[in-house]
Amino acid sequence: MEAEALRGDWSGRGAGRRGRARGGGEASAVSAVIREGKVPCAGSRAGARSYGGRSGRAGPRRSGWQRRTPPGTRLAPLGVSVGPRKGTGRGRGGRGLLHGAMGDVGEPGRGPAQPGAPLPTFRWEQIRPHNLPGDKWLVIERRVYDISRWAQRHPGGSRLIGHHGAEDATDAFHAFHQDLNFVRKFLQPLLIGELAPEEPSQDGPQNAQLVEDFRALRQAAEDMKLFEAKPAFFALLLGHILAMEVLAWLTIYLLGPGWVPSTLAALVLATSQAQCWCLQHDLGHTSVFRKSQWNHLAQQFVMGQLKGFSAHWWNFRHFQHHAKPNIFHKDPDVTVAPVFLLGESSVEYGRKKRRYLPYNHQHLYFFLIGPPLLTLVNFEVENLAYMLVCMRWMDLLWAASFYSRFFLCYIPFYGVPGALLLFVAVRVLESHWFVWITQMNHIPKEIGHEKHRDWASSQLAATCNVEPSLFIDWFSGHLNFQIEHHLFPTMPRHNYRRVAPLVKALCAKHGLNYEVKPFLTALVDIVGPFLLCWCLNSCCFPFMTLPSPVIRAPATGQGPIRRAGSGVPGEWLIFLAPLPVIGLLVPEEVWRHLAGSLPPPVKAAPRAPATTKPAQAGLTTLPHPHPHPTP
Repeated sequence: MEAEALRGDWSGRGAGRRGRARGGGEASAVSAVIREGKVPCAGSRAGARSYGGRSGRAGPRRSGWQRRTPPGTRLAPLGVSVGPRKGTGRGRGGRGLLHGAMGDVGEPGRGPAQPGAPLPTFRWEQIRPHNLPGDKWLVIERRVYDISRWAQRHPGGSRLIGHHGAEDATDAFHAFHQDLNFVRKFLQPLLIGELAPEEPSQDGPQNAQLVEDFRALRQAAEDMKLFEAKPAFFALLLGHILAMEVLAWLTIYLLGPGWVPSTLAALVLATSQAQCWCLQHDLGHTSVFRKSQWNHLAQQFVMGQLKGFSAHWWNFRHFQHHAKPNIFHKDPDVTVAPVFLLGESSVEYGRKKRRYLPYNHQHLYFFLIGPPLLTLVNFEVENLAYMLVCMRWMDLLWAASFYSRFFLCYIPFYGVPGALLLFVAVRVLESHWFVWITQMNHIPKEIGHEKHRDWASSQLAATCNVEPSLFIDWFSGHLNFQIEHHLFPTMPRHNYRRVAPLVKALCAKHGLNYEVKPFLTALVDIVGPFLLCWCLNSCCFPFMTLPSPVIRAPATGQGPIRRAGSGVPGEWLIFLAPLPVIGLLVPEEVWRHLAGSLPPPVKAAPRAPATTKPAQAGLTTLPHPHPHPTP
């Protein structure tokens, strides 16, 4: 990921550069960039001295985009950039920069210079082109904002707000923010106009009635006080997490570092770490406390001291997932190519003939590098890189406190190698929980490129629910209500049950799919398309057809089994040895569900005559019953 995109709000920490301007010198060519709805403004010498003129003092602290602005540049009321003017005078301090009628970009409380003046109007065809890395507009409540230069200062990161470029972001704006009046103060200096009266509030063929009904539903939820948290509920969650941490240490302290106590301690610690993910997730969405600062501080404690990760890293990653779920290059959870191919990416790689890994066997190496290593390797490396690149030193200290506490507690019992082994075991167990619980609601759903849907439709297309129970609610951190969580990210999770009937009624009214699955079915739907369909054909259900051609050795049994054209040895099938045992443990209805989702068996074509070339070589080829293009 780009370092500049990661830096976020710390890009403005540097002081204004000092420099000398040549007074009365040769004038630079004035290059005014005029876009639709923008006009150039006239500069002035006083304007050039607005950030440090002749006083000899250093200019004020300025953000990164201000330091990149050429000397003498002035912003028009509509955000037009004008080139340097001659005769800026001799002086020390920061480069001159006027903000015209807009005031300081992104500074709250400073709006247009002429209150009450009519705003320019824009049509959607004028807004659509402004979705470039350095040129982004968005629409909120029918008002048009130019966020091109302020995006780097957005607390949620430039990528999050940039994903809504040239779109109506009204519902996302309401979903991610608690105190809307406070946030609107930051939006006011970015205001450049409004939608024309004849323009619809949403661009493209969207269901305006669905958008209106969803906003009415959100208002009804607010009237029912479903966005108010119960402090006792979250206090109980934190208390049982701390109790499990203490219980794990007491198990080793009282019973000794044997295999049985160590296994019990690892399971308890993994459960504690899994529940920490859920609690910090609630805090990251500011759904616990009324003030955002309290939520962020508590999240840093849970994420840093109890888990060893950066809260800012998690928010930077997770908020993008919520903004554009299951959208390639916008949702980090599904942008996993070229390691794994999901959804439309497999078609894209096949069309371009890209083959970095044996993707026809990703259902095998998924179990080797997916669930076991996500938090142990991928998250650890990505988290550390984020803290170092973005210079999140406070997050680094929080993470260091976790590792210090963990190893100080367990090195006296195990020594350094044993404590490391315990840490790895806990991370691997925790990683399995994270993958299965978080992805059972998303991976089986639609995954592809941006389709510019409205908020409710985009969230429903990428999520599904799992049947609730007291155990499933606790075990999944109420993520079994994934639809409600994605529609209302800041709603406390203990209120999902109350809002679920309202959401279901909305979906029924507009013909949207409100999908609820049993827990085991949701797990099968993750692995079914990748592994179980292929494995069960080979090991448990011989009446089903094989999904790929097989070249078998003659009846003598000599020679290895190899898959045609793949170069993968048949010895890899050793990983399938436990499957018959698993088949006896999984309930019969699960296998029936899986078998019902498969295509009907196809009879194999007759074998080739004995005079063919494979027969002369002592081999017989079985044809491909379901041919699929190999990327």
